[in-house]
Amino acid sequence: MYHSVDHPTADPYNITVSRRRLEEQLRWLRDRGLRGVSLGEMLAAHAAGRSAGLVGLTFDDGYTDFLTGAVPLLHRYDCTATVFVLPGLLGGFNDWDPLGPRKPLLTGHGVRAVAAAGMEVGSHGMYHRSLRGLRETDLRAELEESRDRLADICGTPPAGFCYPYGDVDEAAVAMAREVGYDYACSINPGPLTGRWALPRAHVGQRDTAARLWAKRVLHPLRRRAVTVTGGSETGSRPPRARGAAGAGPYRAGGRPPAMPYGTDVPAAPPPPADPPRLAVPQPAADPAPVAVTEAAGDRGRQAAPQSRRTAGGARRGAGRPRDAGASAGAPARPDGATVRAAGAVVARAAAAPADGGTALPGHDGPPADAADRGHPVRQRGDL
Repeated sequence: MYHSVDHPTADPYNITVSRRRLEEQLRWLRDRGLRGVSLGEMLAAHAAGRSAGLVGLTFDDGYTDFLTGAVPLLHRYDCTATVFVLPGLLGGFNDWDPLGPRKPLLTGHGVRAVAAAGMEVGSHGMYHRSLRGLRETDLRAELEESRDRLADICGTPPAGFCYPYGDVDEAAVAMAREVGYDYACSINPGPLTGRWALPRAHVGQRDTAARLWAKRVLHPLRRRAVTVTGGSETGSRPPRARGAAGAGPYRAGGRPPAMPYGTDVPAAPPPPADPPRLAVPQPAADPAPVAVTEAAGDRGRQAAPQSRRTAGGARRGAGRPRDAGASAGAPARPDGATVRAAGAVVARAAAAPADGGTALPGHDGPPADAADRGHPVRQRGDL
């Protein structure tokens, strides 16, 4: 599974392979007795029992560089390939890749030139939309309308379909069969693997000979074997009922008229983006601390409920009892001595004796007797 054949610069999606690397990979196939062919040719050879040594080559998205870069190399190594194009975006650009470089897509004339060069043309949907979970009306438009438009361009309807992004579900598989495709491709379809959900391995610029050998060995181990005979598949599941028709680029009775033969279709606007998420309300901030005032004559107040630690880590008991004579005859400090604690102003009036300091509620500073000893009282906010 290839995409673009160009200079692989600024390519975060790893969809570009240089012409030199593609030639090395085609030479690697030839040196091992393998030959790259289109999927239609490979499936026909498989049905006739002549598929030994054939490798299916696909190029997704229908870039212009497939005609200018890949086709000459495919002819040089006697290979063919399938290119999956977007008839709703002919002559446009790969706007579905927001981070990658803008690459031009084939026009109607380019699609006919690719077919005339012996390559198979398949459908990649109308607008490179993911088909997983689409409503029936939109799903049918992507698969059936794209097939009809390619039939107008090439003269015959395409046999193959490729699910954009590799996204596939049972409804998409059933629709691909219903509208008349002979096969369809995905990447890792899992339990849906079958003729209308063929697995493929990505090939990029970093795939040297060693990596190609590893992918060839691991491919049958990672994916369930597919049995395809004629127009049926072994072990296929019955079609699943699809959802009701709904809104989309195509509505009931609103399908665009048939495109004249070879006419390029202007690029359509991308599907609307998901609505922005609503802001999640944040919890209200804690209220500002309230100023606490200690009355000058309140000598019997309670100590702080929790023990405090000084800056050096020493524990001071919040509820340590005072001496028996502390409540009688002790000189009181003048009213108005203040300290700052947690943003609140605490007026301290009642002082304790030098040997029985007590921490104030909500205050992590030194004990009350520090001021009596002549030491300045400092708080974290004063540093």
